[in-house]
Amino acid sequence: MLTKGDDFPLHQTPEPVAYAGTDRNFYDRYFFNGYAPDGSDFFAAAFGVYPHLNVVDAHFCFIRNGVQHCLHASREMAMERLDLTCGPIAIRIEEPLQRLRISVEGEGIKAEIEFTGRAFPIEEPRFTHRIGPRTFMDYTRMTQNGHYVGWVEIDGVVTDLKPGTVGTRDRSWGVRPVGTSDTQPHGHGVAAQFFWQWTPINLPTRSVFFHINADAHGAPWNTRAVIAPDGAGHDGFTETPSAKLDAPLVPGTLWPAGGTLTVGGGDDPLTLTFAPLVRFQMRGLGYTSPTWNHGLYHGALAVEREDIVLADVDPKRMDNLHVQIVSRVTTSDGETGTGVFEQLIFGAYAPLGLG
Repeated sequence: MLTKGDDFPLHQTPEPVAYAGTDRNFYDRYFFNGYAPDGSDFFAAAFGVYPHLNVVDAHFCFIRNGVQHCLHASREMAMERLDLTCGPIAIRIEEPLQRLRISVEGEGIKAEIEFTGRAFPIEEPRFTHRIGPRTFMDYTRMTQNGHYVGWVEIDGVVTDLKPGTVGTRDRSWGVRPVGTSDTQPHGHGVAAQFFWQWTPINLPTRSVFFHINADAHGAPWNTRAVIAPDGAGHDGFTETPSAKLDAPLVPGTLWPAGGTLTVGGGDDPLTLTFAPLVRFQMRGLGYTSPTWNHGLYHGALAVEREDIVLADVDPKRMDNLHVQIVSRVTTSDGETGTGVFEQLIFGAYAPLGLG
């Protein structure tokens, strides 16, 4: 089947763009978050394309007065991968790798928001991980901090984004679990385990990125830290694998209670300290959601609003484990900025005493 994409030089295989290899778990996704310098007015959006499942889904969230207002949408893809509209949510690429727009209008939630990158996106090391014999994930991700302008309206109340609103967007594509879960067991003695931390930070004239995936013993299988000065091109970054994040848990939860990131070794490493401001539940964007998990089939078109009272969230429920904590960040060289501390843990993780 030929689609709009076939008129662009995008092909990676001899087949039309409509076909993405042979793995049913192939996906292609956009992610955005943003917040004022004081951590208020947090919003987030996600848009996912699942070529083998013939599904597109999208989500938008905004936190106001302790309530996370979420809009979910899903539709049949009809094999057209360049249609970045899903019901009431749309993504527009105004300038590739630099400027994108989010538009929302549905179920009492509206928004017009534009993102402009602070520097060229970073390409993270390829994420390839297996649980026993099965490939759990195999994907590439690019990440970019930036500035936002625009507004959000919830039930008739308009919030203009404050001057200095910043955040992060990413693009990832490849293979990870999507759609209906595989119910066949992995086999005797194979236990599911996942440990993930990610801290994209916006400082006055630079961005700092850190992530880690680690096994049950605490050994990283994918990690890196990058410092990106404003305006840097693809070769203008400082990167190091010698970074470490120390972060205790909020008692009775698997959420981070702040932490300290140390980047680089030697006599003068850069340290960054996180002070939590606002908690965001990632299930509002579909992550681990029992109803709106990525790639689930909902028919030709489905749209639903969900309002999450953050104070009432059960931290031990599986779909509430994945969080982003908007944080004030101070550095050892005298800067102050804002970032998010994302964390997802399930299964064993010895450094935190989780068995």
